Amino acid sequence: QVQLAESGGGLVQPGGSLRLSCAASGFTLDYYTIGWFRQAPGKEREGVSCITNSDGITYYSDSVKGRFTISRDNAKNMVYLQMNSLKPEDTAVYYCATSGVAGSKACVKRLMRYWGQGTQVTVSS
Repeated sequence: QVQLAESGGGLVQPGGSLRLSCAASGFTLDYYTIGWFRQAPGKEREGVSCITNSDGITYYSDSVKGRFTISRDNAKNMVYLQMNSLKPEDTAVYYCATSGVAGSKACVKRLMRYWGQGTQVTVSS
């Protein structure tokens, strides 16, 4: 059974940092592309970052490029999102997700079949 579980969210001041973790179970992470998405109150869920299976190519939305870094540890079945220079507009519930299709590099919201429960990130002074 494919499961994803996020952790690491919290309250941080503007300019601060957080590292989110996504624990995968029920499948071998190596073969799957994993994405981070976020949803702010009253807004649609949007893509933040992706890391592809096997070759580990990374993608970032323009709003987080240069501030966020996605990484994976296949041995631990974990994906991380290091978030630096946080801004109030980064406040949202953050989700990790996968299409669940081995070898696929798809990382768009409509193709993601498996989602974690989300972790709240609040950036406020």
